[in-house]
Amino acid sequence: MSEKPEILELIARCLDDPNHALYKSQVDDYRSQSLKNEALFKEMERIWLLSGKAEALRSIDQQRAVLKFQKRIAAEKHTAAKKKNNVMRWAAAAVVLLALATSIYLYRAGGILLGKKQVNYASDALPGGNKAILVLANGKRISLNDVNNGDVVEEAGLSITKTSDGQLVYTVKNTATDGKQEQAFNTIETPKGGMWQVKLPDGSAVWLNAASSLTYPLSFAKGKNRTVELKGEAYFEIAKDAQHPFIVKTSRQDVQVLGTHFNINSYTDESAVKTTLLEGSVLVSPYQNVGEPLVLKPGEQAILTTASLDVREVDTDEAIDWKNGYFMFNNEKQESIMRKIARWYNVKVTYADAEARNVTYYGSISRFENVSKVLRKFEQTGEVRFEINNDQITVHKEDKN
Repeated sequence: MSEKPEILELIARCLDDPNHALYKSQVDDYRSQSLKNEALFKEMERIWLLSGKAEALRSIDQQRAVLKFQKRIAAEKHTAAKKKNNVMRWAAAAVVLLALATSIYLYRAGGILLGKKQVNYASDALPGGNKAILVLANGKRISLNDVNNGDVVEEAGLSITKTSDGQLVYTVKNTATDGKQEQAFNTIETPKGGMWQVKLPDGSAVWLNAASSLTYPLSFAKGKNRTVELKGEAYFEIAKDAQHPFIVKTSRQDVQVLGTHFNINSYTDESAVKTTLLEGSVLVSPYQNVGEPLVLKPGEQAILTTASLDVREVDTDEAIDWKNGYFMFNNEKQESIMRKIARWYNVKVTYADAEARNVTYYGSISRFENVSKVLRKFEQTGEVRFEINNDQITVHKEDKN
């Protein structure tokens, strides 16, 4: 990490005494400056909740931590599947703790491998950032990157304010007499390498991941339900309104809520639609006859495939890692990881060796590093190597002979 020690110390003090007005004010200011700053705070907060010790964030013995990490992996290697979630919570915490002292790394079940000789890449790719297009009901397209924070866009009775932290806030001028204005829809589209946050007319907040879109009405006042349509991935914090259920439509399911926090991953290049609940409750209803609608409890994830609708307990941090500024892997295959990298870095991925698709990893990596630094971490496991040429990444299975 490149953050100065005093920043880490300040965040640690704020976590230790959240009611201290000066600490909180300074940390809030730091968090608002960039997504990277917010991601660092979230990582430290997560570790704080898991460990409860300020010393773990302020002074880390790297060698001792690595040895303890390896011993814990060995000790838990043959534990029952029921315990796996707790093991991975600890493992993810250890990864981030070490990251604060040195750099973020990956590990596999066989151990941690560092210091592998590097091969120079021909090219590199920058991480994504706040990028999106707003498509108005009249078809006009507005690049939100070209709208300054604090600016107000006036369009056909609609006032859109871009706040200091980049959110969009809608104000509908009630000038229509026939109700047509309230039924008009806008769409926010994020490209590959983009993400965005919007506050909907009812006060609900939505974070859009890369290569995603959200279509929503200018006002929910006329409808019985608050209905939006999602393509890709988004995290929702829904304003409570028991009289008007909030419904998220995807190509394969409806998710109905009253007021809650949840994440939906519905990319078309993924084999399953995953709905993860963090708070409250949601009703997941598949379109095809693959199972009965089910209600999720916090900490559960619905997995919808073409053949079934199942539910499992998960670490919710993994589901919203993208929102908090990092990639988090829990026995995840290289092929799945590279799809995320392709979307975030706006690159194409090919495989020189089919075996490379199935290499699995645990760990956590910042989404704000150049792609070359992210790929170096995978190479340090000794399992794969990469070539980067312009926007093309080729994955090779490492030859150990």
